[in-house]
Amino acid sequence: MIDRAGAKALSWMALHPGDDAEAHARRLSEVHTAVVGSASSRERSAALASPAAVRPVVRDSWLRSLGRAIDPDVIEQPLLLTGKDLEDYRAGHPMAMIRPVVRKLLVEDAADSGLLIAISDERGRLLWIEGDHDARDRALAMNFAEGADWSEEHVGTNAPGTALTLDRCVQIFGAEHYNRAVHEWSCSAAPVHDPISGRILGALDITGGPRVAAPEVLQLVRATAAAAEAELRLSMLEGASAQSSAACMLETFGPGRATLVRGRDRLALSQRHAEILLILSEHPEGVGARRLAVLLDENELDAVTVRAEISRLRRVLGPDTIASRPYRVQSALRTDVANVRAALDRGDLDTAVRLYTGRVLPGSGAPGVIDVGDELDAGIRGALLRRGAAPLLARWTASIHGREDLPAWSAYLGCLDPDSTVFAQVEAKIRILDRNFAT
Repeated sequence: MIDRAGAKALSWMALHPGDDAEAHARRLSEVHTAVVGSASSRERSAALASPAAVRPVVRDSWLRSLGRAIDPDVIEQPLLLTGKDLEDYRAGHPMAMIRPVVRKLLVEDAADSGLLIAISDERGRLLWIEGDHDARDRALAMNFAEGADWSEEHVGTNAPGTALTLDRCVQIFGAEHYNRAVHEWSCSAAPVHDPISGRILGALDITGGPRVAAPEVLQLVRATAAAAEAELRLSMLEGASAQSSAACMLETFGPGRATLVRGRDRLALSQRHAEILLILSEHPEGVGARRLAVLLDENELDAVTVRAEISRLRRVLGPDTIASRPYRVQSALRTDVANVRAALDRGDLDTAVRLYTGRVLPGSGAPGVIDVGDELDAGIRGALLRRGAAPLLARWTASIHGREDLPAWSAYLGCLDPDSTVFAQVEAKIRILDRNFAT
């Protein structure tokens, strides 16, 4: 007898021993048509009323996909990463370290098998796809390609995207996929974590025919993810000393205190120290004391106060961190601002919106910080209004940046099906904003 925990574990599997795969596929196709193809929320609810209609993990993902107004018939990739941009991005990504393990455990046996092995980043962008050449060519028809965004937010229900959304191993069988173009495929995926911090680094995915939905395939991809994490732990331990002395990360977004991340250490900074570090990171050539004073305070601090703050900051970070005449950061320093700006520069608007989780040092009144925040906000907003798709505009208008952004809400409305419930909700929000701005 299977207990509650066992039943929950089985729900992550698409097929169980003894299941009739063909009959199951036909029934799923009927349910998909009734739910995803219906324009009525009442009809959708009726189709999903039976517990046997579809697995909870799939039902919930379909509802998330419908709520984002994702097209179930088209998979477009306007932000496809290609060429040198893709090469540079994946060469610097930590998932590159696990490729030898994945190739040995999965790829070497996938040739001429009809199977594809994919490695994605933490946001669902496909970094590498290897395996059967014919299957790879067929997968291009649905834009399952290196550099493509296969997050659940962009494509809808699919194994790598849903595994990242839920942080769980998951299988998706045939018509369980939200998009109809993927119904001839099945896939099993598992997230891969940083073995030290626990954060998600990416996902491993096996894609192919119905046999990919067998329980043993889910076990295989889960075991490969565990082996990959063990390899990462070994690599990180061997390189820990080099990493700790290399680059630091300054995190400035959101309402909390700014944080400096050095290796596994997280150091909360005072507002003034965060302002100084951010401004210096924006001026790698260095900033003189008088200029720094102006960038820190519109009333202009005196040079003595600036020197005192720099001295305190050196006591916190180390005496060799900041050089003088002019003031400049001597060690490698990366910022969340630079990460968002880099994503915009390479045309990866999805990543830019994901990373931009809050205003830059929102409590700061420093002119130099305000300028950085305004420039970043304008860059993302301008890109969204020029070429933002419905999922990105949905995320932006739900964020603190876009809640009151009337042009963004109007652009979002223009991407939606007038018959959808989301269209009516967005239209109502626009009326409220119009009324508020008029008063």
